[in-house]
Amino acid sequence: MYRLLIVDDEEIITDGLYEVFSSLMPEQLDVCKAYSGKEALEWMSRTRIDIVLTDIAMPGLNGLELIDRVRAYWSRCKVIFLTGHSNFEYTYQAIQMTNVRYLLKTEGFDKVIDTVMEVIKEIQLNNFESQLLKQSREQVYAYEFMAQGDFMRLLLQNSKAICSDREALNDDFKKLNMALDPKKNVLMVLSRLTFPKGKTYTERCDILSSVRAKWDYHLSDKTCSIGITDKFGDMLWFIQPIPNAEDVVEHHLLRYLEGTLELIQKECLTSLGITLGFTVSGRCCKWEAIAQNYERLHRVQQLKMGDDIPVILWDYSDQIDENSNNEGLVPTHKIEVIAAHLEANRATEFLDDLEELVASTNLYGNVQKTIETYFSIALVLYSYINRQGWNSRIYNYEMLLRLDDHPSMKEGFNFLRAIAEGIIKIKQTDERDRSSQVIDRICQYIERNLGEDLSLVRLAETFYFNPSYLSYFFKQECGSNLSEYIDKCRIRKAKELLRDRDLKIREIAANVGYTSAHSFTRFFKKVTGMTPKEYRENVLVS
Repeated sequence: MYRLLIVDDEEIITDGLYEVFSSLMPEQLDVCKAYSGKEALEWMSRTRIDIVLTDIAMPGLNGLELIDRVRAYWSRCKVIFLTGHSNFEYTYQAIQMTNVRYLLKTEGFDKVIDTVMEVIKEIQLNNFESQLLKQSREQVYAYEFMAQGDFMRLLLQNSKAICSDREALNDDFKKLNMALDPKKNVLMVLSRLTFPKGKTYTERCDILSSVRAKWDYHLSDKTCSIGITDKFGDMLWFIQPIPNAEDVVEHHLLRYLEGTLELIQKECLTSLGITLGFTVSGRCCKWEAIAQNYERLHRVQQLKMGDDIPVILWDYSDQIDENSNNEGLVPTHKIEVIAAHLEANRATEFLDDLEELVASTNLYGNVQKTIETYFSIALVLYSYINRQGWNSRIYNYEMLLRLDDHPSMKEGFNFLRAIAEGIIKIKQTDERDRSSQVIDRICQYIERNLGEDLSLVRLAETFYFNPSYLSYFFKQECGSNLSEYIDKCRIRKAKELLRDRDLKIREIAANVGYTSAHSFTRFFKKVTGMTPKEYRENVLVS
């Protein structure tokens, strides 16, 4: 949403322009108004202004002086001078400024509207071009590096499902400029760094960068690789031979890797003072199996790797089968994803992943895995209920931790589903209630303060919203624009006040937020088809 500020000491012009632009594109253009340069600066200090439509010749702070001050607040702000003066001196000074346009008031509203629309398009184009200009080679690389890392971490959560669509997977690899081939198997290496004591966060980041640099230096001539930091702070590498070295490297990749990893360990210890341990897959695996393979590598590392030992462990297990669920391991990443969905209120994803995890558990197969899966899910739900203070809102939730109280394992998992659905239902109800309460408070505030500043910026400040989001939120909840609701309230209040024949039109105008009786009359007639006087005389006849 862009923000337009109209500034003119002639109220009839300011109010007229305000009415025109407020109804022009309410969901894309937020309109503010000021009757002096000083009042305009107050707006500048409160919120971002994209376009200033201002008179030049104003008492106190004139338009030319105002713009000098505006640039101190918002350097990219565009300026349209709208004035009744064709004085050469004013024109000359105005055209010397950058991002400035000059219009005469005699050119009419249509010309002003067209100019503002042109300026909006210019802002959009400038923003796009500015972004392109700022993209250096280093920034592009940084973006790719982060995007690739995020994608690989996503694969670790559920590689089997993501890789089931081969065409989409190939497309993702291509768009992210991945060095690896999704059609070929990949080797995985998990590395643990033992940092010297007392290192700060930034110092640890520098060490990680140095380790990456050494890895690339020693392995980039024969292999392609992508390295990420996992949830435990360890580094996980995905490796394939480079295309022109496949024949040479592929058959002795593990031996080549072992010898090179030893060099990396030695250099890290000598130059960085850190111990680096590796856990390496004994064979390449399909992309569908990397989540399962990662779980195995992590468990092997946890069981066999001690601190301060530069060891290289190999996982030669033949049990890794991307099409098998007989490993007896609960996919911890799935539990974490389910918990994240619950916290973020992603109801559909939460219930879908829960159902998938339950369906993948063989209730009559590996008993230990089934029990562990049950309690892993139950602890997520139990912890969430306690943290939210919903102990009295979820019936019988204590049974989550009493598996033996269920008639069967199947009934236990059905109970998990029922509790999960109950949590989601409460969350959705509470969210709707909170939204309704916020909307009610906004509407009440508007109705009680019709004579005050009811600009989008002011309402956002009052209710601690971002202005653009407040506009979107109100439209989403009420089905109408915020400005439309304010206008309806003003008309309703004006009609009520017009019943009191002792009140003058200008007093009624002030009571509903119009500083000018003329602007109020024009507004009232536009909505009702009658002037306030006609309404009072014709409709309210005793």
